[in-house]
Amino acid sequence: MNCTIPASDIDRCIAFHGHSCPGLAIGIRASEFCLQRIGHNDRIDVMAVCETDMCGVDAIQFLTGCTFGKGNLIHRDYGKTAFSFYNRDTGQGWRIVLKSDSMGPAYPESRNLMKRSVDGESTPEQDVRLDELRTLMQKHVLSIPLEDLFHVDRPRDLQPRPAKILDTLTCAACGEPVMESRIRLFDGRTLCIPCFEQVEQKI
Repeated sequence: MNCTIPASDIDRCIAFHGHSCPGLAIGIRASEFCLQRIGHNDRIDVMAVCETDMCGVDAIQFLTGCTFGKGNLIHRDYGKTAFSFYNRDTGQGWRIVLKSDSMGPAYPESRNLMKRSVDGESTPEQDVRLDELRTLMQKHVLSIPLEDLFHVDRPRDLQPRPAKILDTLTCAACGEPVMESRIRLFDGRTLCIPCFEQVEQKI
């Protein structure tokens, strides 16, 4: 196996996520890249930006120490298997993007069977075959060199600012407290996002 993450850490990562799959394997390898180039968040001030919400993000949280709760894991809903990692102490950063041909020979058949499975049209035999293909893809992702798995470049965007403590305001409609950066003004009233959307839809 080409992956340098210890097998015990991979097993714990799988337990954290709840199952083993190719998407998690991608996140394990992305984490490996971060750990090699920057380090772990317990020693280095690391920021991770994920352009997807796929399984691999759990691996990044578990293996790099970057989490939503600490404000150093940012989700940008771009639908791309792409991850940026920043050393906030030095300003250095890298953006890695999954290569379109990197998932191995099992990918085309797996993709077709996955679509049938999601649509509820697969047979039991096809489900068994899909499990076999997903295992092959996972092994492939963990075995190839990182440079064969990801395109590596500098980040497109500036390093995200650290999390800030902001004032809390009260929504005039529901009365719940809201961070000031998330409020909306409507007809002179301070509203939370859900209340704003309800009022806006009535116009």
